[in-house]
Amino acid sequence: MESLNNSIIKRYEGNPILTKRDVPYPVETVHNASVIQYNGQYIMLFRSHKRNGRCIIGIADSEDGFNFKVRPEPFIVPATEGVFSVYEAYGVEDPRCCKIDNEYFITYSAYSKYGVRIGLAKTTDFEKIERISLITESDHRNIVIFPEKFKGRFARLDRPHSEISPWSIWISYSPDLIHWGDSRLVMKPELYHWDEMKIGPGATPFKTKEGWLNIYHGVFPTMNGSVYRLGLALHDLEDPAKIVGVSDDWILQPEDPWEVTGYVNNVVFTCGAVPESDGTVKIYWGGADTVMCVGTARIDDLVGMCLKNSRAPL
Repeated sequence: MESLNNSIIKRYEGNPILTKRDVPYPVETVHNASVIQYNGQYIMLFRSHKRNGRCIIGIADSEDGFNFKVRPEPFIVPATEGVFSVYEAYGVEDPRCCKIDNEYFITYSAYSKYGVRIGLAKTTDFEKIERISLITESDHRNIVIFPEKFKGRFARLDRPHSEISPWSIWISYSPDLIHWGDSRLVMKPELYHWDEMKIGPGATPFKTKEGWLNIYHGVFPTMNGSVYRLGLALHDLEDPAKIVGVSDDWILQPEDPWEVTGYVNNVVFTCGAVPESDGTVKIYWGGADTVMCVGTARIDDLVGMCLKNSRAPL
């Protein structure tokens, strides 16, 4: 099914690319996946609801970024011992992955009776995983780590919740990926706009000639429930706390049947994007919290939206 408008993102004609029927163990959803290139392959880390309602993270492989095969066992399940077991008891969700040097760092939401925190893990081969630390208190979600240091420090975008300034994007810094601080607000929802209810980091930012491209999600409340869409922000190459531009328009909204209707209706939600050498980017999103989809766009077009039709971030 083609897009209802001339979207800047070209939906893959084979969507959805992954559903629960493709998973060799019992799950009810496949969504909100991070995708990264590794040894010439594409690795997808996807979230699934089990039949008890709690979530695990599976793993799938692809040669072309479109056709994925799920491995026989999940990749991350709630820990059963140590401090992680306390804070992952209700499930693990929404992974994001970035490569720093020769290691791949994964952030994920850890749910428990104490709320939601962010766990940090790493792998070198996507076979074994090492949990490193719980890097936030409650209630933080949607953490993405930049794949480069800035003046010797790591940087991340996150989305804490406050009743005074709800669901905005912040930046924080760290010397070691474990201890974070020097936090500041960098972007807020826009009143009476497509993202007026809340925003949050989506895919791991990637470098372009004009800045770091941040594909984020924004939510708009309607009389029929909330609508999740995708938008763009461009961060300065040297100082990611400085936002060069925010596209005034969304780049993707729920349109296909599997995005409009599902576990949560009217949702497109990204945790992963893979820039390619030909100047395009593959963008991956969960449809209605039920299936995985992919589309492609020209990176220059996305950057242009931030520079030519921009609004203030705050």
